[in-house]
Amino acid sequence: MKILVVDDEKDIQVLFEQRFRKEIRSGEMNFVFAYSGNEALFYLGQHKHEAVLILSDINMPGMSGLQLLHEIKSNYKTPPPTVMMITAYGDEESYNKAMSEGANDFLTKPLDFNLLKEKLKNI
Repeated sequence: MKILVVDDEKDIQVLFEQRFRKEIRSGEMNFVFAYSGNEALFYLGQHKHEAVLILSDINMPGMSGLQLLHEIKSNYKTPPPTVMMITAYGDEESYNKAMSEGANDFLTKPLDFNLLKEKLKNI
């Protein structure tokens, strides 16, 4: 499963590579990282239908995760990628906005990697 992680914090890559070391080594999961909404859209434009799952931070400079979600859900319909939004602010307004834009799930930081692994196994 190819997973696109979108977050403006560059240390997120090291964290994911540590927490998913076994899954990456076995080839079960393959992570690609983008550090902005624009970079994520560029990747998706170059690699159509490769990313089965997109994990996106909501609060990023420039294009927010919610704007990215809107672009993904508007332009990548077949097959529609699963999009999970991640935020440090588990506020109801962000949750409602993400779900109304078509998010498949909503996670809060700091990420519970055990919970995330369970969710990924069910996709």
